[in-house]
Amino acid sequence: MTAAPASHEPTLIGWREWLAFPEWGLPAVKVKIDTGARTSALHAENLEIVDRDGRPYAVFTVHPWQRSARDGVEVSVPLVDERAVTSSSGEASTRPVVMAVIDLDGEPHEIELTLTRRDDMGFRMLLGRKAMEGRYLVDPSHSYLTGRPDLATRRRNRKKP
Repeated sequence: MTAAPASHEPTLIGWREWLAFPEWGLPAVKVKIDTGARTSALHAENLEIVDRDGRPYAVFTVHPWQRSARDGVEVSVPLVDERAVTSSSGEASTRPVVMAVIDLDGEPHEIELTLTRRDDMGFRMLLGRKAMEGRYLVDPSHSYLTGRPDLATRRRNRKKP
């Protein structure tokens, strides 16, 4: 992943935002902005690494709504790497790494994501420092500085399974 061009002014974002995965058909996922995390992490269920034409792929389900199994989207993308990651609780694990296009501020760009289970976490995704580098400045006193989805989508995020 490359940083934004030098002429690009960084976008101001809050400590939590909504973003889309346009190539995966996911228009709204609430994300926690985590400057303490180097790499971004996405909640992935039913994760399998499969061989397709001699190349490893990660196949998994993304459930976009917090604390809900509704509206899952199956994703299949090339596996880029497997990497040792230490969680905020100090637990080390090896995670699959994939590339994904996100749209946080109307300018889609590719980031690196580790895939993990975040069942007990409040957010389905963390956006880490490497994905923000050269693109975003974080104001931790605000939320949703890049906008919010419509009210119906936000309410859908609050419903339980």
